[in-house]
Amino acid sequence: MKKLMLILVMMAAAAPLYAAQGELATFGIALGAGLAISLAALGGGIGQGIAMRGALEGIARNPNASDKIFTPMIIGLALIESLVIYGLVIAFILQGKI
Repeated sequence: MKKLMLILVMMAAAAPLYAAQGELATFGIALGAGLAISLAALGGGIGQGIAMRGALEGIARNPNASDKIFTPMIIGLALIESLVIYGLVIAFILQGKI
């Protein structure tokens, strides 16, 4: 949490420099691209961890159900990862506008 606050303070301190040069829009686009991929990766990682935990707990309780749990888990992980890829695409689109 301390590192996040330090990063936010440093970015806030850099904003007047960009405003003085008239490039605040460029700063905003770069910030948006960074946030798009970082938040997508954070959410995807948390979601995949929760999904894996649930699947492994289910398999540990009932090993015979592993075939019925494994396929939906893989499909769910692919859908979670697709959201992260969408964040990456948005970041690339925003980077192209700089």
